[in-house]
Amino acid sequence: MLRALSLLARPCLQRSRTFATLPPFEYTPQPYAGPSADEVLSLRKQHLSPSLSLHFKRPVMIVEGKMQYLFDEKGRRYLDAFAGIVTVSVGHSHPEVVKAVNEQNALLQHTTTIYLNPQVAQYSKELADRMPGNLKCVYFVNSGSEANDLAMIMARMHTQNWDMLCLRNAYHGMSIGTMGTCGQHTWKQAMPQGFGIHHALNPDPYRGRFGNDGKAYAADVEDLIQAATPGKVAGFMAETIQGVGGATPLADGYLPEVYKMVRAAGGVCIADEVQTGFGRTGTNYWGFQNQGVLPDIVTMAKGIGNGVPLAAVVTTPEIAASLTQRLHFNTYGGNPVCSAAGRAVLRVVDQEQRQAHCHVVGNHLLKRLRALQAKHDIIGDVRGSGLMLGLEFVKDRHTKEPAKAEVAEVFERMKDNGVLMGKGGLHGNAFRIKPPMCFTLADADFLVEVMDDAIQAL
Repeated sequence: MLRALSLLARPCLQRSRTFATLPPFEYTPQPYAGPSADEVLSLRKQHLSPSLSLHFKRPVMIVEGKMQYLFDEKGRRYLDAFAGIVTVSVGHSHPEVVKAVNEQNALLQHTTTIYLNPQVAQYSKELADRMPGNLKCVYFVNSGSEANDLAMIMARMHTQNWDMLCLRNAYHGMSIGTMGTCGQHTWKQAMPQGFGIHHALNPDPYRGRFGNDGKAYAADVEDLIQAATPGKVAGFMAETIQGVGGATPLADGYLPEVYKMVRAAGGVCIADEVQTGFGRTGTNYWGFQNQGVLPDIVTMAKGIGNGVPLAAVVTTPEIAASLTQRLHFNTYGGNPVCSAAGRAVLRVVDQEQRQAHCHVVGNHLLKRLRALQAKHDIIGDVRGSGLMLGLEFVKDRHTKEPAKAEVAEVFERMKDNGVLMGKGGLHGNAFRIKPPMCFTLADADFLVEVMDDAIQAL
């Protein structure tokens, strides 16, 4: 009888709870007069690839964005904690980026690198000026997949070796070349791919067999070189914090050891900065700097253009010269409109001190999330740096059994309460928190409060 009364009373208690409210934001979205969400969903099912998935069971239709917020067709505001899959760096429709794109659009929308154009030339210098060492030669392309493809071509041409080393749990793209570099079966089509690519143990401080001992994981790379290659390699490619893999950082001291091994085997070292670049990690402008290494090739995309199709490969003049043996060309690489957007992003990151901002807000959010971890046993791990953070949900902290269904439920509840999160990891049990870099302390507090409510409702 008491249990029955308790169950009857529970809905009343839930209705009386006070939920968190979005921080104030002085912006009114434009009235929407387009097709309904149901009509758009129908069009999508009829005409878009069936391989494309929607982010929620009850989809959200986004029609407008401003800085760290998104708006649906009814004008409802959401806090964007995923930034268009870590692509909107300085903010949705940031006025500086919009102005630069509009001005260039009015002058010239497209030309190619067979002609001189000031935008791409000035942009290449401005980007190279932000790179350490002799990383001074820039190739512009359209996506992270294409950038990583080109980086592997460079590595193989420069070294005249074929074998590439990557990490398990990695993600580097969906092209036929980069698919083989991915270290998760979920991103590999059932077709021949990955010839000459070898995957080392993932130096995962939370799930890995050696904890946070980077040198212990690095020994596996040496063994891989000796056992799976001719003893010579073309290169090694890794993210500093694995993005799609659940915001998983590499164990401390890992990259310095591996870089030495790879170079001793005749290879070059490639840093995939597609998600970690441009100050997002807070402590440094580039993610690889957090491990104290200097790569030979750096790839970047996503936040580089704040949403425009733009990516780049930056390397040394010596490695870049390897491509001169044959013609090399990219129709849209260095497009003047995309270049104008990229230049504007660099200015905004500097002028608004976004790296320092990510450090301050990220540390605050980490502290709040770790307090939430102490409150809820389902949170097995809180990790990351700056505004590239992850939480892993587990059924049991000792066995670390993934709590995939629970993540899906919290994910949906947070959306219903105004926060759009990302998720990932091989088992789908990790939250990815990678908002636009204008995300505030108040936004961080709101996110934690909404997550707390959602977990309590499990």
